[in-house]
Amino acid sequence: MLLNNGFKESDELFKTYRTHSPLMSFGASFVSFLNAMMTFEEEKMQSASEDLRATERLCESDNAGVIEAIKKKIRRSMDSHRSGSAVVDRLQRQIIVADCQVYLAVLSFIKQELSAYIKAGWILRKAWKMYNKCYSDISQLQESLSPPAQQGSPLPARRPSASAEQGAPPAPPAPPHDDQLSPETLDRLKGSVSFGYGLFHLCISMVPPHLLKIVNLLGFPGDRHQGLAALSFASGSKDMKAPLATLALLWYHTVVQPFFALDGTDTQAGLLEAKAILQRNEAVYPDSSLFTFFKGRVQRLECQISGALASFRNALELATDQREIQHVCLYEIGWCSMIELRYSDAFRAFERLKTESRWSQCYYAYLTGVCQGATGDLQGAADVLKDVQRLLRRKANQIDLFSMKRAEKLGTPSPSKELCVLAVIEVLYLWKALANCSSPKLHTMTKALQSIDDVSHAGLKNLLLGAIHKCLGNTKDAIQCFHLAARDEVGRQDNSYVQPYSCYELGCVLLDSPESTGKGRALMLQAKEDYGGYDFENRLHVRIHSALASVRVVAPP
Repeated sequence: MLLNNGFKESDELFKTYRTHSPLMSFGASFVSFLNAMMTFEEEKMQSASEDLRATERLCESDNAGVIEAIKKKIRRSMDSHRSGSAVVDRLQRQIIVADCQVYLAVLSFIKQELSAYIKAGWILRKAWKMYNKCYSDISQLQESLSPPAQQGSPLPARRPSASAEQGAPPAPPAPPHDDQLSPETLDRLKGSVSFGYGLFHLCISMVPPHLLKIVNLLGFPGDRHQGLAALSFASGSKDMKAPLATLALLWYHTVVQPFFALDGTDTQAGLLEAKAILQRNEAVYPDSSLFTFFKGRVQRLECQISGALASFRNALELATDQREIQHVCLYEIGWCSMIELRYSDAFRAFERLKTESRWSQCYYAYLTGVCQGATGDLQGAADVLKDVQRLLRRKANQIDLFSMKRAEKLGTPSPSKELCVLAVIEVLYLWKALANCSSPKLHTMTKALQSIDDVSHAGLKNLLLGAIHKCLGNTKDAIQCFHLAARDEVGRQDNSYVQPYSCYELGCVLLDSPESTGKGRALMLQAKEDYGGYDFENRLHVRIHSALASVRVVAPP
C-alpha cells in the first residue's frame, strides 16, 4: 500500500493500530521517518524522533516484564522444547529497537553539527551491539535447526562482519523444532536484521572523515560494501522490510553515491545496479510514485534530462496525496530545468517550493531569485533575494548560511543577469550537477562565464570554467583554470571555498594519470589540511576521503 501510492491509507492504518503491536508501531514510525527524510522540515524531523522513541519504549517496556521469565525458560529448556514464539518475539523487538536507533542517528546526522555527530555516534553504538547480538542468535538457531548431514552447507556468518557471506543464501529448509521457529521464520528475521545493519554501515560511510576517529573509538567500524551487501540480502528476503531495503539501495545508488562522489569521480557508478533493481520491480510497482521518481534520478544521471523531467512530472501526478513526494519531485524538476538552462521553468518549481515547503525556505528563495534574475527579471529577483535573510531560521544550516551570504552579495547594490547566471552555474557545480549537462549547454555556460569581467569573481569563474572543461574532456584547459582559481586571493573572502575546492579538483585530474598520482594526492591533502572554516567543508572532506580511498584500492601502496 505504501509503495503503491497509498501513503494516506497506510499512514492512517499504522496510526490506528500502532499500539497493538511492535510491528505496527514500527510501521507508523517508519512512515513518519520517511516523511522527514523527504522534506527535512524541522517539525517533521521532531515528530519522527518522538515516534521512533515511542516505538522504542513500547518494545522495551513490553520486554521488561517478561524478559527474565523468557530467559529462565530458555535456560531451563532444551532446544526442542523452547518457546519458539517467545524467541521470535524477543528477536523481533530487539531488531526494531536497533532500527529505531539507526533512524534516530540519521536524523542527527542531517543536522551536520559536531554535537549531533557525537550524539549519533553514541546512538549507533547501542544499535551496533544489538544487531551483532541478534545476528549471532539467529545464526546459532539456524545451525541448531540444520540436520547433521547439512551442517557443512553455506550459512551466512554468525556476525555480519564478513561482507562476502552477508549475501549468502539461507540454509536449506530443515524440519522445524517449533512451528514458530521454522527455517523460513529465521530467514525472515535474518533479512530483517540485515536491513538495519546495512543502513547502519551506510550511515557510518557518510560521517565526515575528520570524525571517523571518534566513531572508531566508540567501538564499531564502518564498511560501505558490507552495508550494500546486507541491504541486497534484505531486499531479496521475505521480510516486510524487503521493499524498503530495495528503496534504500535505489536511494544510495542514485542520490548519495553520485553526490558525495563515493567512488572517486565516477558518477556512473551504481547506475547499472539501480537500473537492474528498477527493472526487477517494474511489474510489481508499475505506478509507484517512488519507483517512478528513482527512474527519473537514473535518467538524470545518464544525462537523459528530457526523460528525467517526464518521469518526475509523472511521479508528481501519481503522488496526489503525498505532499512530501510532490516536493522532492518539484525539487528535481527545478534542478533538471537549471541543467537545461530553462530558467523560467526552474523559477516556477522553486517558487512553489518556497511557498509550500517548510524546509530551508531561504535556500528555495535564493534559487528562486537567481533563476528569476537569469531570465532577465531583475526587479523581481531583487525583491526575492531581499527575502532570503528574512526567511533565515534561528538554527541555520550550512545551506541556509551560504544562501544568505550569496543573496546579500548579489543584491548589493542590485542583481545583474550575468551574475545570476553565474550563481546558477555555481550551484550546479556545488551539487555535482554539471556532469549531467549536455555538451551544448556546457559550451553555453562557458561563453556566459567568459563574459564576466568582475575581478572579485575571478576565482569562482576560473573554478567553474575548470569544472566545465573537465566535463568536456579538455584536461589541459581544466588544469590551467584550476591553477588560476587556486592562486586567486582577491575573491577569497567572499568565495572562501574556491581555493580548497580548486586544489581538490586539480588533484582529481592528476590522480587520473599514473605519472602524476603523487602530485594529485599531495594536492588532495593540501585541500584537506591547509584550509578551514569555508562553505561546505564537510562535504569536500567526504569527497577527498573517497578519492584517496579509491586510489588505494586501485593501486595499493
